[in-house]
Amino acid sequence: MCSNVNETPATHLRRDEQKRQGLISLMRTLFAFLFLLFSLSSFSQSFLTRFEKSGGTESPSYAEIIHWWKTIDAAYPAIKMMEMGPTDAGFPLHLILVSTDRTFDIKAIKAKKKNVIFINNGIHPGEPDGIDASMLLARDIVQGRYTLPSNIVLAFIPVYNIGGALNRSKNYRIDQNGPVEKGFRGNAQNLDLNRDFIKMDSKNAFSFAKIFHFLDPDIFIDNHVSNGADYQHVMTLLVSQHNKLGGAMGEFMHQTFEPALYPLMKTKGFDLIPYVNHFGEAVDKGWPEFFDSPRYGSGYGTLWNTFSFVPETHMLKPYNQRVAATKALMESFIEFTTKHGPEITRLREETLRQQQRQDSFPIAWKWDRTQSTQITFKGFEAGTRKSDVSGLERLYYDRNKPYEKQIPFYNTYVDTFSVSKPKAYLLPQGWWKVIERLKANNIVLQPLKKDTILEVEVYQIDDYKSTARPYEGHHPNSGVQLSVTKQKLAFRKGDFYISTAQKGIRFLIETLEPQAGDSYFAWNFFDPILGQKEGFSDYVFEETAAAYLTAHPELRKKLADRAAKDSTFGKNAAAQLDYVYRQSPFFEPAYNRYPVYRISR
Repeated sequence: MCSNVNETPATHLRRDEQKRQGLISLMRTLFAFLFLLFSLSSFSQSFLTRFEKSGGTESPSYAEIIHWWKTIDAAYPAIKMMEMGPTDAGFPLHLILVSTDRTFDIKAIKAKKKNVIFINNGIHPGEPDGIDASMLLARDIVQGRYTLPSNIVLAFIPVYNIGGALNRSKNYRIDQNGPVEKGFRGNAQNLDLNRDFIKMDSKNAFSFAKIFHFLDPDIFIDNHVSNGADYQHVMTLLVSQHNKLGGAMGEFMHQTFEPALYPLMKTKGFDLIPYVNHFGEAVDKGWPEFFDSPRYGSGYGTLWNTFSFVPETHMLKPYNQRVAATKALMESFIEFTTKHGPEITRLREETLRQQQRQDSFPIAWKWDRTQSTQITFKGFEAGTRKSDVSGLERLYYDRNKPYEKQIPFYNTYVDTFSVSKPKAYLLPQGWWKVIERLKANNIVLQPLKKDTILEVEVYQIDDYKSTARPYEGHHPNSGVQLSVTKQKLAFRKGDFYISTAQKGIRFLIETLEPQAGDSYFAWNFFDPILGQKEGFSDYVFEETAAAYLTAHPELRKKLADRAAKDSTFGKNAAAQLDYVYRQSPFFEPAYNRYPVYRISR
């Protein structure tokens, strides 16, 4: 029966159908909402990490790490995963970008004045804190638990030392408190990649350089775990040494950037202190700041005017605490950069301009023992007791006797040796190992278009010392003594003219000046010049030498004077003949002549 006497049966049916469709629509909306809630809950659960599932005691294998990142990359458009080159282990090196506005083109990122924070993990896979902390941080960002400001782009290498990550054992880093299984320090060539940023003996280092220059990061963070003394702090921090960083950037690092990180970490529940560069007793007497030469990540970053840091959690703290501290510190970097990003960009740009005006660059420093900063150190009393192994006295720390003291931190270095900046370097094309490393670091090399004679400054290696035992596959040279002359030399078409008027000026100085601590000469790339290739047969050269002395009486006098002063030399015919040979034009000019030539300004 119709409720309205004027309503027809057809109208009534249409109204009932509309109600039915409205109910269906409402049910669909409710179902979709419930499905979304279920999906989000299920989705969140699917991105739990092995670290979380284990209650903070385990870290994922390499395969698990890459699978996790690939899965979250597919699920969230704010994450982009890329392959960026080979490694010694045969697997590609990956780069992860996290950008909340989904801008992944680096030129566009720079154009928008965004700041890039570049985070390297697993350079020592036995120290995986950063691997797990980065996964947690990225997931929290894309799932809305932590806000990444729009002016910041994060870049992660999920695992740098892949060979070491594949080599897992419960027995590695036996002193470290977790995780259960850990990777190995050496890579697939058994190289310590934290000594390889300059010499680049690994494919990893070439791929890293590609990533670094692709990003041109404002801030570089290389996550580690420390050894050494015992103390209460979970996290310590090694920074680009401010005197080596130099100028306005060094002052900003020392006066603003580093000091701001300590209160930021305090609000997150961690008492941050400088890296404890101490491996013996009497920690409370202080220690010098770590000297981060360019072989290390932070020293390498310094050469490119990047604010660089090496977080070092303490090995004896539980793994879950260490991961939490690493994540908190990365968040602190984000929060500082959010506030100071434009200033960081300006300082980097100004520093590059200043370097082009600079006439000389320091390449050696020493620790200044007269200057220190007071820091609050929370340690444990140290003592000695009888060893159950040797029966002799051994060091131990008593955790039942914690203390808090103001102690000196010696964080000032003074430069002890500088070199003038040339207009350009000239490098013969035969030194291809050096050339490929320069090119990998975006150094501009201009090949000569024709055979040319140029006046250049020439270094002669007068003395040096090499290590008796190998270090990272080399016998590094040090204590280099030089003599300098100006000569006109012939260069061939294809030899390289390398202007210093380019972004890589500090990299060029540190690698091509032989007296620099991590130069390519120091790392043996030019050692072939140190070996004499030509010689003579005594009985044949006797006649040539006699004729030469007759034509050059001044050399005969020098020979006679030396023989008179040195009786051993005077009685050694072979030594005298060799003396004449070395003073003659017959002696090879390339012996001990450093094959990187300077063109003066």
